[in-house]
Amino acid sequence: MAAIVDVQSLSKTYKGGFTALNAVSLRIEEGEILALLGPNGAGKTTLISTLCGITTPTGGRASVGGHDIIDEYRAARAMIGLVPQEIALEPFEKVINTVRFSRGLFGRPRDEALIERILRQLSLWDKRNNRIRELSGGMKRRVLIAKALCHEPRVLFLDEPTAGVDVELRRDMWEVVRGLKESGVTIILTTHYLEEAEAMADRIAVINRGEILLIEDKAALMRRMGRKSLRIDLVEPIGTVPDTLASYALERTNEGQSLIYNYETRAEGTGITRLLQALASEGLSVRDIETRQSSLEEIFVGLVREDAA
Repeated sequence: MAAIVDVQSLSKTYKGGFTALNAVSLRIEEGEILALLGPNGAGKTTLISTLCGITTPTGGRASVGGHDIIDEYRAARAMIGLVPQEIALEPFEKVINTVRFSRGLFGRPRDEALIERILRQLSLWDKRNNRIRELSGGMKRRVLIAKALCHEPRVLFLDEPTAGVDVELRRDMWEVVRGLKESGVTIILTTHYLEEAEAMADRIAVINRGEILLIEDKAALMRRMGRKSLRIDLVEPIGTVPDTLASYALERTNEGQSLIYNYETRAEGTGITRLLQALASEGLSVRDIETRQSSLEEIFVGLVREDAA
């Protein structure tokens, strides 16, 4: 796939000397979902704002659909839909007029069929004549998405799109995101719900202190950096782990009824077979075993901690 967003050594330093972006480079492929992860203040929103033309970079270059974000601002911006963190909507305007107005801002001709399709897709059609002030916070976020989609962008930035949204609405919104991807829209999202990124994203980018720590296929990242743990439930609890098992670094839990063994997924051998044999040699009978893969959240926390060290 071709890169629809191309960022080369993009930097942003404010007048006070604070560097929000430090030579950021990444290529985002057309039709993919990229999750941009990082702690508060890492530079996620600054990067999105810069690509959307809200903030001017102090160094580097970037293009969207082949259009330079500075030299060809209007062409680049026309390809972008942005759902910001903040809910900034005219409270007394009707939903449908709000969306129509946004389409008009991009110079697109009136298209009532498209507006209806977007509002229906976001479960807003029944509320099209409601004033914004009458909507819940979750429904207002849906209006933000409708506004971002109304000019038919090829790239959609979602900056914390499900913040403050209840579980049911969040699930519905991600169904919409899946549908957008199927239609060919490229999606870049930031989220604090890392289980969402794990479920939705094709690739993961981690940013901290204005620098990209990595950008990698999600499945490959999980394999490369993931750890697994084996929970071993014993028939009889033990008071202490036998010294002969010290090399396995077992963790005693559940009042000695269970043992936890951690191992690397990328290692040549897991050591599980030898461990089970060692348990049998010690006369410890196993009732059940269960494996668990480390989550994206655990990988993310580990990366950020390493970067801060």
